[in-house]
Amino acid sequence: MRRKLPHEGVYTRIARSKIHGVGLLAIRRIPKGTYIFPGDDEHLVWIQTGKLKGLRRELKKLYEDFCIKKRGLYGCPSNFNRMTEAWYLNHSAKPNVASDKSYRFYAVRDIRKNEELTVDYRTYSELQGRHLTG
Repeated sequence: MRRKLPHEGVYTRIARSKIHGVGLLAIRRIPKGTYIFPGDDEHLVWIQTGKLKGLRRELKKLYEDFCIKKRGLYGCPSNFNRMTEAWYLNHSAKPNVASDKSYRFYAVRDIRKNEELTVDYRTYSELQGRHLTG
């Protein structure tokens, strides 16, 4: 049985973004309908926003910048040290990526090599503290 190499199933890399800070660039063509982060199947941890009262600003900003916010809860990685590339998608009102109901991301159209991947945060999260662009 052939062992998979670490690059197999990888479509993106973290890079400087023309939209905001850092983002994800396609390292190869991604066909429409492709789930972009195979193997990234860690479940979200849902934290009540009220539990963050009294946290230092720097720590609370992790939740505001990276988590999904829904109905008074933050959907987070189990530990911020375990953030995968999917957490670095930037927002666009005209995205090339969408999320299914399980928060798995897929290409809504063919994505070219070196193109930045974007998602419309409003389709799965109440907006808070995230940088938004057209």
